Amino acid sequence: MNKYSASIFVWCLVALAVVRDAGAVNCSMLELSSCLGAVTGGGQPSPQCCRKLKEQKPCLCGYLRNPSLRPYINSPNARKVAAACGQTIPRC
Repeated sequence: MNKYSASIFVWCLVALAVVRDAGAVNCSMLELSSCLGAVTGGGQPSPQCCRKLKEQKPCLCGYLRNPSLRPYINSPNARKVAAACGQTIPRC
């Protein structure tokens, strides 16, 4: 196997791993952007916000460990949004 073939083989393996893990959660606060209005303004969360919050729940402890994100996740309005969506903010 030459260098070019080996490189293609490695890229194929990476592509297969990415496809296989496509169901994994992408931990990014940007995924919760649909909740921003409800968190900052205190309004009702949208159905999309609730879906994203449920999807991002495994990521919340990581967000809470980040000093710049913690105030947003721990805010009273964020807790109200979570409750309105039938979710809880975990204690980490």
